[in-house]
Amino acid sequence: MQRLNVSVSRRLLDAIHVSVEGASGSPKQLAQAVSELSRIFTKERDRLSVSYLDSSQLGAAYLQYFLPVNLAKIQRLLNEMPTPELDESFSVLDLGSGPGTGALAVLDWWQQQALPYPLSVTAVDGSNAALRQARQLWDRYCQAATVGAASLQSYEGDLERRVWLEQIKQRAPFDLIILANCLNELFTGAQDSIKMRTCLITEALSLLAPHGTMLIVEPALRETSRALLHVRDRLLQEKHCTVYSPCLHESGCPALVNPTDWCHEERAWEPPTVIQQIDAEVGFIKDALKFSYLLLRKDGKTIVERQSDVFRVVSELRVMKGEKRAWLCNEQGRQEVGRQDRLASPANGAFDQWHRGVIVQIEKIVRKDKNGKVSSLGRLEQSSGVKITRAV
Repeated sequence: MQRLNVSVSRRLLDAIHVSVEGASGSPKQLAQAVSELSRIFTKERDRLSVSYLDSSQLGAAYLQYFLPVNLAKIQRLLNEMPTPELDESFSVLDLGSGPGTGALAVLDWWQQQALPYPLSVTAVDGSNAALRQARQLWDRYCQAATVGAASLQSYEGDLERRVWLEQIKQRAPFDLIILANCLNELFTGAQDSIKMRTCLITEALSLLAPHGTMLIVEPALRETSRALLHVRDRLLQEKHCTVYSPCLHESGCPALVNPTDWCHEERAWEPPTVIQQIDAEVGFIKDALKFSYLLLRKDGKTIVERQSDVFRVVSELRVMKGEKRAWLCNEQGRQEVGRQDRLASPANGAFDQWHRGVIVQIEKIVRKDKNGKVSSLGRLEQSSGVKITRAV
């Protein structure tokens, strides 16, 4: 499969624009609606139970601003997952689809990749209005792109009640299952929401093809990210799946040890003009895609071969007086590693290109201070070989 640094296509952005034309009001009204939605998604999460898509202005703001951003996040992860092992078609299940975020991301990505297989997407959501919106956007895109080998089936169903499972079993197995920004909104009133979400994922995994991928993406908030990590740990403890990415191990997540820690991604991108215009009006800066995610598998496949000297960088490279530091993670846990500026060398030069999410291999980390005592801070020496094994 050709690996492209794809982003949301102009054709899809045009389809979204046509869908909301006239509904978003003036630029000032659109900016106000985007600001309100941002508060709901971050600081006023108790309002998530109210369907913002039922409001003409909030719905238009979501489609015009948040939908393209979430589409771009999913497409980045579609590029990261293993090449699908297909026989006849590429079958996708979009759970909690809303207005078709996952479905449209796959359709646009599939079209840009020019995969030689028909695309079949099944969307499930509790809102009939959202499913109608998904159909409208899907049809407009397919018409504009002259897409003939892609189909969308939709089912209205509450993910918490399991009726959807019986409805779509006959369409399984799926090569890809997507849950985009919906897991955190499920079972919020349950006594053990982590257990209930884990059960939902387990049931969804039963619909996944043996060599398929489950893609879960959540907001990059401490609360939602830590909840996803708790679900991850339960799934692995019960041996329902393994993690393809981002984790480089199946042990308990070390980010959960400290209650103030969490794990999320930050991927640079160039936002479309419409996003830049709204940002300028609202005062946002959307120059990076921030999210938490899991790519799960049932066949044990991993993004890189797991080795004790291979790490994922889980922080930005922090510039300090006379040195730089970053946090790393693998089966040994989370650890901080630094390099003094005076020890920079061709061998460890790749250290300067580290950023959140990159996977690196380190030949030697010194863990003793100048007095010979073991230090929690690892150090790179001039001779320490550093290599970036996979960029993001």
